[in-house]
Amino acid sequence: MVTTGTWHLDPTHTEIGFQVRHLMSKVRGKFESFEGTIVTADDVTASSLNVSVDLTSINTGTADRDQHLRSADFFEVEKYPAMTFTSTGIKQVSDEEFVVTGDLTIKGVTKPVELEVEFLGEGGDPWGGTRAGVEAKGQISRKEFGIDFNIPVAGADKAMIGDTIKLQIVAEAVLEAPVEA
Repeated sequence: MVTTGTWHLDPTHTEIGFQVRHLMSKVRGKFESFEGTIVTADDVTASSLNVSVDLTSINTGTADRDQHLRSADFFEVEKYPAMTFTSTGIKQVSDEEFVVTGDLTIKGVTKPVELEVEFLGEGGDPWGGTRAGVEAKGQISRKEFGIDFNIPVAGADKAMIGDTIKLQIVAEAVLEAPVEA
């Protein structure tokens, strides 16, 4: 069980990534800038999570594609610079498995999202702090958030970019304020 208190995501040991179908392959990317707070409770299902992601920090490994993703065709970062997630519930499946539900907001559109979360453990670090790790996965429809740019593929019955975005998050958080018993 994790120590109760307030935790902050460690940006150097956290990756918020995604994967989307592109023609006959899959494109992967991540966001380089974000912040997040987790408040853990004695009853883990009463815990909460808030994350804000800087959409200008998208990195797919291709500068031209990243610039296009920042444009009005996709994230429209000048008008909507951040994507946010706020948990609305936590269900414990086993000692290490949880389902976290929450509200994801992209481009001013808020939709419920469900993440499957694996608790990777808690322990001390070399600097005298306490850390905990999780891995989460889920998926969304980009069209539900108003991100519907696409190009039809000639001679095929599909478009260039898939609608389903797979979310992949590996996070390490640092305990900032433990709750005294």
